[in-house]
Amino acid sequence: MISFLNDYSEGAHPEVLRALSEHNFISTPGYGEDPVTEEARSLLRKAADLPDAEIHFLVGGTQTNSACIASLLRPWEGVISAETGHIAQHETGAVEASGHKVLTLPAPEGKLRAEDVREVLAAHRANEIREHTVKPGMIYVSDPTELGTVYTGAELSALHGTAREFGIPLYLDGARLGAALAAKGNDMTLPEIARNVDVFTVGGTKNGMLFGEALVFSTPGFVRDFRYLEKQRGAMLAKGWLLGLQFRTLFADGLYFRLAEKAVRLAERLSAGFRESGYELFVESPTNQVFVLLSDGEARYLRGKYAFEFWEKAGEGKSVYRFVTSFARTEEEIDALLGDAADAKTRSDAQ
Repeated sequence: MISFLNDYSEGAHPEVLRALSEHNFISTPGYGEDPVTEEARSLLRKAADLPDAEIHFLVGGTQTNSACIASLLRPWEGVISAETGHIAQHETGAVEASGHKVLTLPAPEGKLRAEDVREVLAAHRANEIREHTVKPGMIYVSDPTELGTVYTGAELSALHGTAREFGIPLYLDGARLGAALAAKGNDMTLPEIARNVDVFTVGGTKNGMLFGEALVFSTPGFVRDFRYLEKQRGAMLAKGWLLGLQFRTLFADGLYFRLAEKAVRLAERLSAGFRESGYELFVESPTNQVFVLLSDGEARYLRGKYAFEFWEKAGEGKSVYRFVTSFARTEEEIDALLGDAADAKTRSDAQ
């Protein structure tokens, strides 16, 4: 069974495993206060062109999102998100469990629009009884979005301008940020993204690491006492060097970007092949997520050899399914899937 379920089905890139093995018996201070982790912070600061950034390493995306949002909001505040946003749909109410409402907005192609966000913020400010409602206290976006789409520089800049106008932070969830940076049509570098948000993450779990997310506050002191909250939430890893060493490995010579570029290149090949066989794509995703419409028979046929995710019903006897590529997939596996997809189209019981 070849897995296209997600980009963390396998363990880690061999270079990451080699680094962990070589460091295994080296005695290291705990809780991320070791030289290896500090070196990883320095490499990330250089990559993002943020020499003074405050950086914390956490284990997983949901943990990072909920801890970050809780650190930036007052108890009566909520976070604005696309209705398809990860914090709204795929984190089991983690943000709400910390006492903060997720305020969702319609988002064409998964992307928040600055004009919609501004309308919500202005309406709250103009509300004469606003203290009886949840106050929008920050903006959450992910790049890429849950639909694999990517924000342009103009779109992100507009959202950042709106956030500054109303004095609230803009937070970018970069669990798949490498794929966004490698996508065709992307017009931003990592430093340009960093300049257009207040806080962002660089995801390692979905790009070659065993686990790990880097939480980057662009301005030092932007949030008070984050390590206190990190510890209280059980998010401070005693063997913090496990995170630092993996990030150091990915950013020491650009491995992070090469792995993302491979995943995106394979997804481009997959999208083109599906189209050539007559399949319809649900959304134009330039990243490593491919959304394709399959009949029940086509999906059943392909599931004999491949793992992939049901996304939603699409009507007319078809559903949307998601295929995700990663550094661990090969061109041969892509070609095998496309060959079987072509066969599925021609089988009478797949119609």
